[in-house]
Amino acid sequence: MKLADLLLTELDREMKTTRRLVERTPEDKWDFKPHAKSNSLAWLVNHVVSLVRFPKFIAEGDGVDLTKFPRPVELRTRRELLELLDSNIAQAREAIAAVSDEAMTQTWTLRMGEHVIFSEQRFMVFRTFFMNHHIHHRAQLAVYFRLNDIPLPAMYGPTADEPLS
Repeated sequence: MKLADLLLTELDREMKTTRRLVERTPEDKWDFKPHAKSNSLAWLVNHVVSLVRFPKFIAEGDGVDLTKFPRPVELRTRRELLELLDSNIAQAREAIAAVSDEAMTQTWTLRMGEHVIFSEQRFMVFRTFFMNHHIHHRAQLAVYFRLNDIPLPAMYGPTADEPLS
């Protein structure tokens, strides 16, 4: 089995959960922040959706310089977020599927101008910088939901709101 196939299996599983959370994001709570140092719900859900752009950049180059990286536009409706998420997932799947096992072992670098943030094998960048990073922010979104009494979908197991059937 190709490494890309393993990543695609995980991507499909995780994106189903992500989509279920985005579907439940309340537009009337966009400005909610659990703490003064926290980002707003609107910022967080946009970040969760926009992170799904990264597999394309990981697959197609040897790195990204964040000083030159295109910033996403903040969307303000659930419908727009879901459309963008679906588009990003399709692009992510296509990009990952095209990466050979040999390319998965090549070095990929994230930098901020001349400052190197990290350099790792492309496969690990998919796993850590993209997937783990995405899941981390999705979990933050779940906390925002809980604090606003928004029912949480089952994810890795049942929630108080949605037991597994």
